[in-house]
Amino acid sequence: MCAMPFVRVIELYQQRIQWLLQDSRKVFGLIKGTKVGLVVDVSSMSHGPRLWGFQKDLLSLIDEQLCYKKQLYCLSFSTEISPLWESPKNINVHVLHEARQWIQQLQPGQGCNLLKALKHVLMVKELNSLVLIVGSCPDQSLEILSDYAQQCMLGRKLQTHAVTYDCSNPAVLKNLAEAVRGCYHCYSSKGENFDSSDVHLLLQESQKAKNLLKSIKQTFQRRIEFASTAPSNFLLKPPKHEGPLVIQTPCVLAKTSTDWLKTNGLKAKKLNLYQVLAPNAFSPVEGFVPILKKTVSSTLHEKAMMQFEWYDGTVKNIHVDLPVLYNYQKLLAKMVRIYEKRIDWLSVASRRIWGSVCERRVVILVDVSVTNSMYIIHIQHCLRLLLEEQMSNKDYFNIIAFGSDVVPWQLELVPSQPENLQNAWRWVLSLQCKGSRNFMSALRRAVEVDFKDKDKHESQGLYLLTTGIPDQEAVSIITGFATLLFAEVLICSFMSVCSV
Repeated sequence: MCAMPFVRVIELYQQRIQWLLQDSRKVFGLIKGTKVGLVVDVSSMSHGPRLWGFQKDLLSLIDEQLCYKKQLYCLSFSTEISPLWESPKNINVHVLHEARQWIQQLQPGQGCNLLKALKHVLMVKELNSLVLIVGSCPDQSLEILSDYAQQCMLGRKLQTHAVTYDCSNPAVLKNLAEAVRGCYHCYSSKGENFDSSDVHLLLQESQKAKNLLKSIKQTFQRRIEFASTAPSNFLLKPPKHEGPLVIQTPCVLAKTSTDWLKTNGLKAKKLNLYQVLAPNAFSPVEGFVPILKKTVSSTLHEKAMMQFEWYDGTVKNIHVDLPVLYNYQKLLAKMVRIYEKRIDWLSVASRRIWGSVCERRVVILVDVSVTNSMYIIHIQHCLRLLLEEQMSNKDYFNIIAFGSDVVPWQLELVPSQPENLQNAWRWVLSLQCKGSRNFMSALRRAVEVDFKDKDKHESQGLYLLTTGIPDQEAVSIITGFATLLFAEVLICSFMSVCSV
């Protein structure tokens, strides 16, 4: 791989960072969006040079960035709020002139009632970008500000850009920006404690590129004698590949996502929308009125209740309790973070390859046909991760390698003790690829020997690591599965090592 693209990318990142540290971008960062709400805190401004400097920087922001947007809305706040217009204005020469005059007439205030400013500006639905410029610590706590902002922004595409300008305690606004997944920019006229989410992201990417560049240089420094090297050695071995296993004891009980959702799903947590609405859901009432001599149904004023189609197809009259709905949205956001955390957990280490191995008795089928000669190191590494991270808390296990012939590590399942795991790893290191891919013989051997006492055990798993299709036809394999696995409690997982 050529190193020049990485060198050019690193240079590009450095140029971008330098560009971000110029003019109004240095003070306020890069403003995104086309319909911008500008919210300015004047509580920390005092008369004299400090106020003039702040006004000068705001005028630069107007002239260099906001003048290229489509719409603009301006609001200043301290204890009270003071909007410039009732609604966003389309950008033109007149509007920009009014905005400049508004900036030049800003006067210092007392108190930093950020919550009140948010309550006002978040009601302006036309905006797709919100710029908060704060110079002092807000009167409200982070929890209050964060909860309110998240509730109002749910389901809304509103980019938030939080700026601290000579603020002695910028942590609150930074955490608020992170809570609503927005951008953050910390500026100090003294050049202290500069921080920017945009610059930080570029620095991270630049470091990744530098690490890759370093790895490429190290790779090219190694001289490989291709003529005398076996094909399997073309793949670089992971560090300490042939060393003993570093066996880990899983800190959590392995569960399939199906079982995990039985206790953590929306239904289990009683967060299904119908479960939440049920206490305030009412069916239309019908009854026979003798004086009218006919059946009548109740009517509903549209502002009192709303009609909602229920899961059974009927229509319910729903009373919307806003505090309950806000709390429901907050709980849903929390559950989304929990689900994302589980997805991240399933996507790392051995779980990325094998999934979560939950069964107590496990048999692993490994494809060592001749076509895998180039991948044997990769196959061994996949097995090493499994043995190290997920097998120590199982009851019994075995490994069966198959090419043309079927070669089991042990004649039957053995306990998952550290000594057995180490012995299994040493056996895996000795595997050689040869022959075809006789999958059905390996499957038959596992079921008839390792799982012969199937009626005595409920938790059994069969895991297959392969790189291609078996020798046998698909019909034969399906028929074989139906015959061999009928009425058995057995989990099968199929993986392709090429996609790992």
